[in-house]
Amino acid sequence: MSTTDATSQPKKPPDAGEAPRAKARALASIVPSSTIAGRALVAVVAIMTFLAGLTIGTAVAVRATASQWRSDVTQEVTIQIRAGEKQATDAQVQAAADIARKTPGISDVHILTPEETSRLLEPWLGSGLDLGDLPVPRVIVVRLDGAGPADLARLKRTLTDRIPTATLDDHRGWSRRLVAVTDGVMLVAVVLLVLVGLATVLSVVFATRAAVATNRSVVEVLHFVGARDGFIAAQFQRHFLKIGAEGGLIGGLSAAAVFGALAALPRLGLGGDPELPTVLGWLNPGYLGFFGIAVSVAIVALATALTSRVTVYRTLRTIT
Repeated sequence: MSTTDATSQPKKPPDAGEAPRAKARALASIVPSSTIAGRALVAVVAIMTFLAGLTIGTAVAVRATASQWRSDVTQEVTIQIRAGEKQATDAQVQAAADIARKTPGISDVHILTPEETSRLLEPWLGSGLDLGDLPVPRVIVVRLDGAGPADLARLKRTLTDRIPTATLDDHRGWSRRLVAVTDGVMLVAVVLLVLVGLATVLSVVFATRAAVATNRSVVEVLHFVGARDGFIAAQFQRHFLKIGAEGGLIGGLSAAAVFGALAALPRLGLGGDPELPTVLGWLNPGYLGFFGIAVSVAIVALATALTSRVTVYRTLRTIT
């Protein structure tokens, strides 16, 4: 085949999809995957997600524990008999127990022995306590059946009339204070989550504006060759979605690891008796808390991507 024949052949038309791919390759230099600013934003998102995860897990753990405590407390009332002469006190205790058993809505009555009372006082008075030297009142634990409201007012009047040294404590005041504390913790958690969310959004806004401003000339050239705002914004959105997902996973997994370690320490013998309600024992968010942490990771990633897209659109209006 001659040289003339080779040069006379028509050239192959360019691929129609080559132009968008060239633009995409050009935009890859606008938002590089690894920069100092990008790594800093990953760290910021990770810290914010970690704080959000700790807040969610703690709030869920406090609410669940408070709900369990309140349920246990509202199912029991206590009768206290002031200490006095032993035989008279024993007779009063037995009379109070008989009165409680005859009250509707009561399922069980248990008179605490001196040994059980001593164990209850150990956290404050220490072990090896001799109650015979102290005017410790006798305690009767009354369990409600839950089938219907117990007539505690009648029980209190009867005890007051027949046994002047007896007092009835239905724990309603303590239960109301517990509810107030729980509501306060939940309110603080919501406020902290809002602040963390605002801080994350502002960080993404500044990072996006900096990325667009740094590559203003390239963005202007892309506009000149026909690239639309949606195409440019999509590149930034994809880039910041990756940053949000990476930082969110780091922060979320760190928060989950903290709660997992706290829940495991008592079982490993490092946090005290696993049966006692210590901080290391009850601060367990459970499945609901870990699910909340996972949701926070997804929300942070999506919020990062959407914030960057909106910011790019607004910034492009000032360029074009």
